Amino acid sequence: MNYRKFGNTGEKISALGFGCMRFPEYEKDGKMYVDQDKVDEMVAEAYRQGVNYFDTAPKYCNCNSEEAVGRAVKGFRDKVLLSTKIPLDVCKKPGDYRRALEHSLDKLGTDHLDFYHFWGINRKEFDQTIMAQDLLADAAKAKEEGLIRHISFSFHDEPLAIKYIIEESKKRGIPMESMLVQYNLLDRTNEEMLHYAASNGVGTVAMGPVGGGRLAAPTELYAKLTGKKSIATYELAFKFVLGNPDLNCALSGMQTLDMVKQNAKLASDSTGFSKEEWQQLGEAMEQLKKFSELYCTGCKYCQPCPAGIEIPKIFNMFTYYNVYGLKDHAKKMYDNYVKDGGKLIEDCKNCGFCERHCPQHLQIRKELERVEKLFR
Repeated sequence: MNYRKFGNTGEKISALGFGCMRFPEYEKDGKMYVDQDKVDEMVAEAYRQGVNYFDTAPKYCNCNSEEAVGRAVKGFRDKVLLSTKIPLDVCKKPGDYRRALEHSLDKLGTDHLDFYHFWGINRKEFDQTIMAQDLLADAAKAKEEGLIRHISFSFHDEPLAIKYIIEESKKRGIPMESMLVQYNLLDRTNEEMLHYAASNGVGTVAMGPVGGGRLAAPTELYAKLTGKKSIATYELAFKFVLGNPDLNCALSGMQTLDMVKQNAKLASDSTGFSKEEWQQLGEAMEQLKKFSELYCTGCKYCQPCPAGIEIPKIFNMFTYYNVYGLKDHAKKMYDNYVKDGGKLIEDCKNCGFCERHCPQHLQIRKELERVEKLFR
């Protein structure tokens, strides 16, 4: 297993982290349970292969993941790094942070957490909950008492919010020590901020290194992009993420023993991409997008749309569909967008704002109509 310096935390973290959100489960009498025997086997194998970072959360696996992880690592708890998270919706009044922390400690059967994340935050939640309730002070107190060792956050927002969160925490005198963000070959929006975080001593972990499984099927993509021998896209995606020098750990939600072995083998491979190969692959993927009949760069100059249509998001779905061949995934993205109340071309005010501001001079209204017709 390859290990990397984890920011300024003083820890060495395995290149592969075990994401404990997809444990095998079964149903009994209308209730869901984790298959503890399988989990024990998977976690023990991961540990044997050198994985030392295990990440869970209170709501994973129908709220059973933390307890399952605690049982699985009991025999080697002091040899691994345990990470879990606090959902901000439980923080309503003073003391809620501490109560949530103690509940997780109890479920995990441990007296301390190595990393405790503010879970899935954005800039608004950082300002209106974490800063407004001074939860950083609660975290600092818990750290002082030895209940947590490092203060962390996981993230879902515009990339620049990462810089804001890191800077404001530092100003408060209680810096964030590691972060967990989405990053993979198809979604590189956080790449610049990964570099910023790493440059400021913040440990970096990527969730979704193989695009939530979308990149797991063997293809000829690598050969098409590089002119070299083809490899499985799954391996390609994993090596791309691990090839980023600003990334410390790729967190994979593993469901089977075979998946554990496969991922551990990739994370132990010393023949990863060179810097030049890594850059070449990234550039090739960007070039591939340009062959799309609809090339939206995602610059967002068309935003905010007066009608509230999330144009770059809809066009990105088309890129998944048309360029990468991920048709089912793209359709699911579209269905979820509509289900969540996303605005469509039927809501368009025909003001032309988007087309006046598009550097690619796309006929956006016409293209939106065509893309939405395809997905419908």
